Amino acid sequence: MHTLRRLAPGLAIVITVAVAAFLLAKLPALAAAGLSALTLAIILGAALGNLAHHRLTGPLTLPGLHFAQKTLLRIGVALYGLNLSLAQILHVGPAAVVVDLFIVTSTVLVGWWVGHRWLRMDRDTVLLASSGSAICGAAAVIATETVIGAAPDKTSAAVGQVVLFGSLAMLVYPLLFGALGVDREPFGIYVGSTVHEVAQVVAIGKTIGGVTAENAVIVKMIRVMLLAPFLIVLGRFVRRSDDAASTAARPGLPAFAIWFIVIALVHPYLGIPEPVIKVLRAVDIYLLAAAMAALGLDTTIQKLKVAGREAVLLGAILFVYLIIGGGIANLLIQRAFGVAVSLPG
Repeated sequence: MHTLRRLAPGLAIVITVAVAAFLLAKLPALAAAGLSALTLAIILGAALGNLAHHRLTGPLTLPGLHFAQKTLLRIGVALYGLNLSLAQILHVGPAAVVVDLFIVTSTVLVGWWVGHRWLRMDRDTVLLASSGSAICGAAAVIATETVIGAAPDKTSAAVGQVVLFGSLAMLVYPLLFGALGVDREPFGIYVGSTVHEVAQVVAIGKTIGGVTAENAVIVKMIRVMLLAPFLIVLGRFVRRSDDAASTAARPGLPAFAIWFIVIALVHPYLGIPEPVIKVLRAVDIYLLAAAMAALGLDTTIQKLKVAGREAVLLGAILFVYLIIGGGIANLLIQRAFGVAVSLPG
């Protein structure tokens, strides 16, 4: 009871912000713009954090905020595995899996080279922005934050560039579909393997319609599943980097990433009723929204000025890479696996 009383003030704030985010996400205009409850939670949290930073992030509320940023976030990432199954992977075939593997790997590597080597950005900002572009937007950013321990302002800045360029993608991809004249099935794989957020993929799929929507969502969820191995590899990379300045014992692999894989592969065979699965998925999104709200509350404009401009610049470069480089990769890989992909002329 003592622990609950200590956490209650901060948790009450993030729960309130998360509820408001869910209500706003149901508004038609915001839904059409691809603004999910996760994105809105961090936006609302940042707004409140700047308007009343000292009042909302004082000693009384910090324990609950830190609990949401760490514990609730890890539980939410693990439960995110409920959105994927082995049957979905088999449905779209090996071409989609290979495309996703290439896009995720190459985008992270391009982000690291451009951000760290060329733009001379700090490690955390580069990894956050790159993971958000490469894997699954805001969910990847906040999961990456749990591994590298990045500052909240850098996390918010990375989420911001995901929102910006993911929203732009919802305008660009339908235009590309009309201009290129490709079939709906391969274009759905292209959308799912290169667009940032799940909500944005759904919006694009609904706009184009047909098998594009189905393929896009399944391929996107396979890409989401790659979050777990990415976090495991990232954890090793970060520990090697940190070992240069510290001789502390190495922590184990991130348990929440392992649970993400286990839940994704096992849950369809446990006989869990579908209504229960739906409830768990709703709880999961709520936990992630609460974590996003907590991160936003700890973000100020002064901090965003330091991290924001760099994250947006890197996000723009990766956005162009995903459209052009991702398009070329999709064309070559899908053709190599016998998927019929034809271009005008």
